Amino acid sequence: MSMPAHFDRVEFGYRAAVDAAAIFSETDARGVITYVNDQFCEVSGYSADELLGQDHRILNSGHHPSAFFAEMWRTITSGRIWKGEVCNQAKDGSLYWVESTIVPMQDAGGEIYRYVSVRFNITEEHNMLERLRRQVGHDELTGLPNRTLLAEHFERIVSMPCPANVQLAVCMLDLDDFKDVNDRHGHAVGDLLLTAVATRLASIIRNENLVARIGGDEFVLILHDIERLPQLRNSLKRVLARVAETYLIEGIALKVTASLGVTLFPSDNVSADTLLRHADQALYQAKQQGGNRFQLFDVSQALETRASHQTLARMTEALHNDELVLHYQPKVNLRSGKILGFEALLRWQHPERGTIPPLEFLPVVERADLIVEIGDWVIERALDQLSRWRTHGKDWSVSVNIAARHLKQDGFAAAVAEKLAAHPELHPEQLDLELIESVAIDNIQHANRNLEACREAGVRISLDDFGTGYSSLSYLKRLPVQTIKIDQSFIRGILDDPSDQAVTMAIISLCRAFDRDVIAEGVETRAQAALLLSLGCELAQGYGIARPMPAEQVLDWAESFDPARIGESV
Repeated sequence: MSMPAHFDRVEFGYRAAVDAAAIFSETDARGVITYVNDQFCEVSGYSADELLGQDHRILNSGHHPSAFFAEMWRTITSGRIWKGEVCNQAKDGSLYWVESTIVPMQDAGGEIYRYVSVRFNITEEHNMLERLRRQVGHDELTGLPNRTLLAEHFERIVSMPCPANVQLAVCMLDLDDFKDVNDRHGHAVGDLLLTAVATRLASIIRNENLVARIGGDEFVLILHDIERLPQLRNSLKRVLARVAETYLIEGIALKVTASLGVTLFPSDNVSADTLLRHADQALYQAKQQGGNRFQLFDVSQALETRASHQTLARMTEALHNDELVLHYQPKVNLRSGKILGFEALLRWQHPERGTIPPLEFLPVVERADLIVEIGDWVIERALDQLSRWRTHGKDWSVSVNIAARHLKQDGFAAAVAEKLAAHPELHPEQLDLELIESVAIDNIQHANRNLEACREAGVRISLDDFGTGYSSLSYLKRLPVQTIKIDQSFIRGILDDPSDQAVTMAIISLCRAFDRDVIAEGVETRAQAALLLSLGCELAQGYGIARPMPAEQVLDWAESFDPARIGESV
């Protein structure tokens, strides 16, 4: 479109002013260059005749992605001013940087008829910043990226969406026995070796991949686009083989090997720092196995370990916040109907989830020292409850389960005796310590010392889940137990499975021979109770008698208990 004459005078005036101060150009609405000043020609190396009629793609350096220019074009075609730094390529192939402002010129109707661009050459400043950035981001000895640049790389790649089934390998590499090189040949040779290793790694790690030195003889490799584990394993083998080739340093032939620890993102979906720590843990395992190998980090094991730590922390809070409670399951004499006592069973009264059964937390807790503190708590609470029942005229017994780690404590027997001494109104035999076979036999000599000391103090000892573990006659003879509990897995099939019935009969016969009491777990039906009585087992517990219940329900249950109704509560 043609513009009035006074527009030309105004434009000539601003053009002359800008020409003196900046790199200046104009294009039409299609982006075709219609004017360039001398400074534009000088910095680009092109003459005005070479530039007029072209668009700015003639200066494209390839430094910026296409999305960069697409965003620029969207901005100016919408009538908005665009500002930014652009890397251009001069006619001789050299690169230069400009700080650019592009202004859309609009007529009275709001239609864009021209774009004017004002640029300032910032190449020197940009190059200086790049040199400073390189000094900050690169290792002085090897020239490789250091921790700073590695962190920037991590931040960029972790924030980007990862295609499905494609992973990124974070590898920690450490030279095996590098200290020997320094000790034998001196640090100068050691530094030259590190530089040679860095050069080899850089020659292997190409494209988007990265190799960095983070200190000493430790390097980090970032390998992109890992689609299959065999592909990764082959790449790691090549790295180890290349590093292990002989080096000629100052006329000295040196051979070193390396170890690699590797974790995969996003399978290992954690922070950049944690990824490095996991790779380092895998590296330690590779070193422990003799070096010159790679080791993949086990994410599932790490998740299990992390979950265990979280469970332990939460259980510690639960113990100290009075969230743990005991439920009590009765033990009765099937023949007389007498209530003998109760087994104290741990429950977690979670403030949000309600009652949580022990299988959800005890397996983790039993592997930690926390089980000792919880075990002591259980014994104390059970004894307290016996005292309260005694005030109601009930001289019942209570059994508590003892974990292996608790039983191994040197002061275990003394601690039990101290807790009993705090309740002089109780008889020691009212406390029954239950342990499974593996707990007792895991360290039989130490366990026996503690168990014998408890027996001497009058405490009863029971062997739980008998028949599922060792069930050896020699162990049965050596362990100071008074009661054997037949595991519920045999009671469950006692009516229909001849094998279960045979095992049950054998256990009852063993108990008679060794003068041990015997009690059946898991009794659910009247028929099971009747068969047990006919086989000579009078003592039982199970859902057919009563489910575990809070302490406040026990007295009411005891008042209403009717042996003739066994099996009705299931």
